[in-house]
Amino acid sequence: MGEAVVLTGMGCISGLGVGVARNWSRTLAGESAIRPIERNGLTGVAAWIATQDKPDPAVWRRFGRLDPLSIFALVAATEAVAQAGLEGHAVLEDRTAILLGCGSGGNATIDEAYERLYAHQSKVHPQTIPSSMISAPASHVAMALGVHGPTFVLGSACASSAHALGEAMHMIRSGRVDVAIAGGTEACLTPGSWTAWSALGVLASDTCRPFSRDRRGMVLGEGAAILVLESEAHARSRGATIFGELVGYGASSDAAHITAPDREGIIRAIRAAYADADVEPTSPALISTHGTGTLLNDASEAQALHAFYGAGLEAHRAVATKSSHGHMIGATGAMEFLLGMVALREGWVPPVLHHLGPDDGCDMVPLALEAEKIGQRLLVSNSFAFGGLNAVLIGRLV
Repeated sequence: MGEAVVLTGMGCISGLGVGVARNWSRTLAGESAIRPIERNGLTGVAAWIATQDKPDPAVWRRFGRLDPLSIFALVAATEAVAQAGLEGHAVLEDRTAILLGCGSGGNATIDEAYERLYAHQSKVHPQTIPSSMISAPASHVAMALGVHGPTFVLGSACASSAHALGEAMHMIRSGRVDVAIAGGTEACLTPGSWTAWSALGVLASDTCRPFSRDRRGMVLGEGAAILVLESEAHARSRGATIFGELVGYGASSDAAHITAPDREGIIRAIRAAYADADVEPTSPALISTHGTGTLLNDASEAQALHAFYGAGLEAHRAVATKSSHGHMIGATGAMEFLLGMVALREGWVPPVLHHLGPDDGCDMVPLALEAEKIGQRLLVSNSFAFGGLNAVLIGRLV
């Protein structure tokens, strides 16, 4: 397996607020960021970041014109690196990688450019391309932190940041780098993006109800979640606090349908993650489900979990935090892994919200509907994206 990969820093921003402490406390308390959206004349519900929680872009203005996509990444990365104690550390110079996952580019910048062009027949801002390109968040984080190692963005829709974490783990295992700043960011609550998602017919009109009867669809969220991963040897050599270990990563492609999930593809990714971690499926785990609240996704995931674990599924506990922070698209996998690792460390599982009762088509036997104490030391975090792109991460306490 190569170098053991440990977690030494975490940072995030979402509709729940800024910082890991606030996001965790509100999630554990059963609070939800999902509410009627009050932005740009949009109609519906979303987990949006309130004005008082929005970072001042002037803090990073020296790096150029910033889309919220990059601002959110900078907020999360700054918190994670500070917690890891790596600010100004020599390892950032050439032994650190940045891998971020994004489902789309700078939507706000693109919307503004199209409005100028089509509504007003005027020129667009000269920094439209640098601000909106999907790789911009990784570049801005590198500039802010002085990172000169491999830096790039992975795009696999809703599994983007889970893939980023998994690939970062393998870069450290192989010895290519000692540290990776990995996770995801998304800023999709703009008129253009909202209209496109609405046209797809998958957005709920009320709220996100994972694995529940009468569930009506997903609820969009925004923000970023970024983690600092290190080789265990490097972390211990500098006396870093270790919050856990990333031990397994499985990825698969359904190769079946552009939007409908495939049960066998999900099972394939879960099986690969367990094999990579060299852990038995019977080991009690907290399962952080993909849990979107859509008819097809929830049913397929529940069926896949029952098929993979069999009767042993009852030994585990399952959570679905999108009911709290919404579906953060490219950032959601990292957000769920982050909250899952905090849950293991704190010994508490947060509740799944808005549940109206079981649905015969997607019965999740071990679903936690109330906050409760847990003793699990293993986390299985699922991310399944449009296009049949699946990623499963396994973390554990050390």
